[in-house]
Amino acid sequence: MIYTYQELKNEYKTGYSINKAIEKGEIYKLEQGLYSNKKYVNPIALYSKKYPKAIVTMDSAFYFYDMTDVIPQKVYLATESHSRKIDNENIIQLFVDKKILDEGKSVEKIDDENVNIYDRERLLVELIRKRNQIPFDYYKELISNYRAYSNKLDMYKIEKYISLYKNESNLSDALLREVF
Repeated sequence: MIYTYQELKNEYKTGYSINKAIEKGEIYKLEQGLYSNKKYVNPIALYSKKYPKAIVTMDSAFYFYDMTDVIPQKVYLATESHSRKIDNENIIQLFVDKKILDEGKSVEKIDDENVNIYDRERLLVELIRKRNQIPFDYYKELISNYRAYSNKLDMYKIEKYISLYKNESNLSDALLREVF
């Protein structure tokens, strides 16, 4: 379980007690303001706790859903377009228009933490939209895995997500050509 400093303070009452618990190995300090009862935690769960309004997307989400076996070196988080820049070398922040940020957001459990993450259908639309920015072999692997999974995808959701973008007909054509 991951805790904020305030959550620990509610349990341990003082900073001194928290420091003693750290010395005893009852809890571990992960980074400024974040603690855990485990020495190592999933970075997706860690940064989701630190940035609760952010949504896990792209490479991190593809890996979570087993759409790729490439372990992402950084955590991809989508935030509102007017959000403050996250100054962390372990995070790639993608700015998304406020109107469409929450479209496709779901909550999944990762290491006993509730994590905001885009569903598979939203990720497919994002993959098609950013196909020219993704290495070809990686894109091919993801598309191939989506083809294998295509009978489980919700077409209504995909159409809804595509309609959020201006180049709707180009996205639809690319999606039909690549996946279905």
